[in-house]
Amino acid sequence: MTQITRERIENILKTVVDHNLGRDLIAAGALKQLEVGADRIHVSLLLGYPCNGYKEALITQVRSALVEQTGITNIHVEVNFKITSHVVQKGVKTLDNIKNTIAVASGKGGVGKSTTAVNLALALRVEGANVGILDADIYGPSQPRMLGCGRKPESSDGKSLEPNVSYDIQSMSIGYLIDEETPMIWRGPMVTSALEQLLNDTNWRDLDYLVIDLPPGTGDIQLTLCQKVPVSGALIVTTPQDIALLDARKGLKMFEKVGVPVLGIIENMSTHICSQCGHEEPIFGKGGGAQMAKQYGIDLLGSLPLDISIREGADNGKPTVVMAPESQIAGIYRDIARKTAAQLSLRAKDYSSKFPKIVIQNN
Repeated sequence: MTQITRERIENILKTVVDHNLGRDLIAAGALKQLEVGADRIHVSLLLGYPCNGYKEALITQVRSALVEQTGITNIHVEVNFKITSHVVQKGVKTLDNIKNTIAVASGKGGVGKSTTAVNLALALRVEGANVGILDADIYGPSQPRMLGCGRKPESSDGKSLEPNVSYDIQSMSIGYLIDEETPMIWRGPMVTSALEQLLNDTNWRDLDYLVIDLPPGTGDIQLTLCQKVPVSGALIVTTPQDIALLDARKGLKMFEKVGVPVLGIIENMSTHICSQCGHEEPIFGKGGGAQMAKQYGIDLLGSLPLDISIREGADNGKPTVVMAPESQIAGIYRDIARKTAAQLSLRAKDYSSKFPKIVIQNN
């Protein structure tokens, strides 16, 4: 019988690809501990992204590969994750109690950006992360309605705000501070100032990810926000329609200009599913998101259908991920969330919080 060595086990693990990272386990640096005995193998993996919904599949995949290629059946595989902070654009200060910020953007309105953002935040929470969402769409705040949470935030000192908590995620929105039907007739500088206050004056509590639902478009307001708000990575939401893709490309270029990495594209309304017969049809076109992803060398993180249940859930304050957690659509959102966090985990880490602060005193 061929001796089972550590090198041989590592070579086997090189054949196991984490589909969220798109890399094998050794290349991804996921191997934390390996114990090899005469008739037993213990593998401990540590991933850099929340993966509650993927752990068992990965354990089965690793164990099957080891059994098949070694003949050993006494194999124990464990998978854990640890979320760390990643760098933001240069010249922008990071936020206390927030490890990472993910901006969800679209080049134009009406593509389902806010619905995608809230379901993404909820999916990250289900996968095991501590999550918050900032509704940065000052002119059209929709997160209070989507989260079913309209109460005004509390303030213990009259200066800072406590985030509202709904479905176990923290949230802040200008919609919590004004009447739902009150229009925000503000110019750009006022909008930017208001957003900075909502971001910096909220007592966020130990967040792994803060999802920022940006206003639609790529104008001066969006550009200014991206230059002042720390962003670890961005997502572009689009539909397959050519007109939407034209504007989505502008959003991608905007992030390139301010030094924010685009983690991937989410294609919304990729197909329409008839609620009566279940017939599926690409009414907005087909393959647009994949084509754009290939053109710019980024990932298409997932495609979502135009389904009445998504709209109903958002309107009723019960987004799909919490309204129908076992549904196929909720599964797509969770898959997108894992891939988003996985792509971010491959980015440069931020070690600034680990450096000691130097204080100069006059004695």
